Amino acid sequence: MLELFISAFITLFVVIDPVGVMPMFAALTQGAERAYRRRMAFKGTLISFLILAFFALTGDGLLNLLHISLGAFRIAGGILLFFVAIDMVLVRSSGLSSTTTRETQEAEHRQDISVFPLAIPLIAGPGAITSMILLTGGGENRWQSVIIVLIVMALVLGLNWILLLISNRLVKLIGVTGAGVISRVLGILLAALAVQFVLDGLSATFQQIS
Repeated sequence: MLELFISAFITLFVVIDPVGVMPMFAALTQGAERAYRRRMAFKGTLISFLILAFFALTGDGLLNLLHISLGAFRIAGGILLFFVAIDMVLVRSSGLSSTTTRETQEAEHRQDISVFPLAIPLIAGPGAITSMILLTGGGENRWQSVIIVLIVMALVLGLNWILLLISNRLVKLIGVTGAGVISRVLGILLAALAVQFVLDGLSATFQQIS
């Protein structure tokens, strides 16, 4: 289970990308009072936790209900995560792991950014939701895996929350360029993880066929 813990931590940390979320949160809350930033950071993190926990607990049943094999979902999820990785490496916005230009403009006029765009899609975006289902799906000890992944997810979201609270200071320290460099490196790791998900899905599918 230590292997799952490490794998889940790396996957979720890279997909959620706290370093990439941090400068966007700082920009959206620029000039706001500290109490407002703390409230938005807490609410956004809590909502993200509830969303990701929901898919961790129900993802396997949802796949069974839709008659989708875990192998097929691993292939589709790996492809989706690969596109997220491309966005991170190229530092571009496609709506998969960040807001689009129109969404950013809309968010600038919102008084409460905790649900949109902070929780969705910045923290609990399609990539994070897909990762939760992939990490908790299948296996004889599924519920043990679910518990471990939920603990890891809570740790990653806790780190993300801390970075949000000190985002203004960190952005000044490392700059937007520094955050972009770190996101690019994490994007490369995510691309490798995405390919592995696809390979695992293909292997499982071929074993079912044969």
